[in-house]
Amino acid sequence: MTLTIGVDVGGTKVAGGVVDDTGRVLVQTRRDTPAEDVGKTRDVIIEVVTELAAGRQITGVGIGAAGWIDATRSTVLFAPNLAWRDEPLRAYVSAAVGLPVIVENDANVAAWAEFRYGAARHAEDSMVMFTIGTGVGGGIVLGGELVRGAHGIAAELGHMLTVPDGHQCGCGRLGCIEQYASGNALVRFARAGARQEPQRAAALLTLAGGDAESITGPMVTAAAQGGDPVSSEAFAQIGRWLGTSLADMAQILDPQVLVVGGGVIEAGDLLLGPTRRSFADALAQRSRLPVAEVRPAELGNTAGVIGAADLARRI
Repeated sequence: MTLTIGVDVGGTKVAGGVVDDTGRVLVQTRRDTPAEDVGKTRDVIIEVVTELAAGRQITGVGIGAAGWIDATRSTVLFAPNLAWRDEPLRAYVSAAVGLPVIVENDANVAAWAEFRYGAARHAEDSMVMFTIGTGVGGGIVLGGELVRGAHGIAAELGHMLTVPDGHQCGCGRLGCIEQYASGNALVRFARAGARQEPQRAAALLTLAGGDAESITGPMVTAAAQGGDPVSSEAFAQIGRWLGTSLADMAQILDPQVLVVGGGVIEAGDLLLGPTRRSFADALAQRSRLPVAEVRPAELGNTAGVIGAADLARRI
């Protein structure tokens, strides 16, 4: 049995774990991310790895970072929620801990974990994963390997154009799927519905203290689970947009499995129900042909650690 360490670095936390070659997390630790300080963030990663490696035969370290990683999996080119700009992270960490290190985008490592050990573990060839959180991320596996592109920054699925001249996206474009199928979009749809039809959003507005602008994602989920019409319709809207994007992936790549993950997936069928209906409607003309099944992610918050650790076995 070989042991590797996976580290998941986000804007608020650095989570690490020792993972065996079956994808099992044996021990975990976490620290807060000092996101505004490059050196301190790097030191926290080294501290996490050092703690986890103590007394264990570790063969490599994988780091999943929320940012764009270069083609050699060594440098963080840019991280929107961290201070990294052209940060040679692999070299720093490897020199400090004395182990081989690989750096990969956080959505890619989560997708890889689901392909290897999660919702797509029975697929030997291909998978596309959308991660639905505050924004929309993703990962693509083809031929049993992550699709990284010529520069290491492929599979930015959240920035596919969905609505020409639509809502402004943080990337600078108008109408990206991230503006229609993310946690932020869910809240925007729910707030709009509550303002327009407050009587149909009574339960949701009660949770928000009567103020539509105070509505949050967890409130929308809780209200929808209780049958609040406006909240349920907000989920239906993001599910409709997500389903059409999944259908695009089926048409373009024909993967074995389509996986939906991220924090919003905790709403279960509130999201997956309308997503699957939209997906089926968009592919009605393919009714006589095989098509990928849409599945929920299975590994939750451990996906980043597991995927990064497994990629470290391939250094």
